[in-house]
Amino acid sequence: MNVAVIPARGGSKRIPGKNIKAFHGRPIMSWPITTAIESGLFDRVVVSTDSEEIAAVAREWGADTPFVRPAELAGDFVPTADVLVHALSRLAEDGEEYGRCCLIYPTAVFASTADLAAGLDLLRRSRAGAVIPVVSFPAPVFRAFRMDGDGRLAMIWPEHELTRSNDLPEAYHDSGQFYWLDCARFLESGRIYADDAVGMPLPRHRVVDIDTPEDWRLAERLFQVLKAEEEA
Repeated sequence: MNVAVIPARGGSKRIPGKNIKAFHGRPIMSWPITTAIESGLFDRVVVSTDSEEIAAVAREWGADTPFVRPAELAGDFVPTADVLVHALSRLAEDGEEYGRCCLIYPTAVFASTADLAAGLDLLRRSRAGAVIPVVSFPAPVFRAFRMDGDGRLAMIWPEHELTRSNDLPEAYHDSGQFYWLDCARFLESGRIYADDAVGMPLPRHRVVDIDTPEDWRLAERLFQVLKAEEEA
């Protein structure tokens, strides 16, 4: 059995009301909820939230809210893994134990049913503890700079000052969309970034991790373009 868990706390600072803010005519979290439901991969789609307002929106769009997330797990610095441990533990208390879980972020508007299916297939085939969708950096990270308070630059890895970009390994970062996990192995370690995690590369043009108002504006424009392409 598979369960989708969408963590959507209240109290977003940089984008107030982010998880239910209107995005192309709908609360933003409604997009990943709909995607999860339409994928047909899950026995249940659950939203973990400390906010009754968010919970009401989640239920309106077809998700379940079987518990209230405690305040101590709704702060700015609470790891996502702790939120998922709580959700799976609460479901287990109600007699629901799942073999695989997919944590989907409430702003994952670019995640598709095909992506979710591909992630599950990779988890099965690889027998890994986790599948993490990743995206490559647009420039070689090993040629990156740090900048001090006076604007002075220094290479983080000065040994690569003269290394050709083509000779540097490609580097990836978390796409900020979703994670597929083996539930038993996750609960044992309490870590999403499992030691045997497998990456699932996504194209850069379908990844925007929405953390700031600038990210939000970029995501809206990109979403509009991609939707137009689908309908063309």
